[in-house]
Amino acid sequence: MPNLPALSSRKVVKAFESFGWEVVRQRGSHIILVKENHNATLSVPDHKEVAKGTLRSLIRAAGITVEEFNQAVK
Repeated sequence: MPNLPALSSRKVVKAFESFGWEVVRQRGSHIILVKENHNATLSVPDHKEVAKGTLRSLIRAAGITVEEFNQAVK
């Protein structure tokens, strides 16, 4: 299983934006992203470091692989 880097919420949001996800709102400490023609919404916690389990769950919900996500981060 590929490793996930320790990332801030802002870097996570930028990576998902590269896959076509858009920030629609922020309520409290969560940034909400949606994508046209995609059933899921992503709720990224606005923390200095997003927990790796949370990040893996977001990647799965987005329908991408960890490898694709790591490439978008670089």
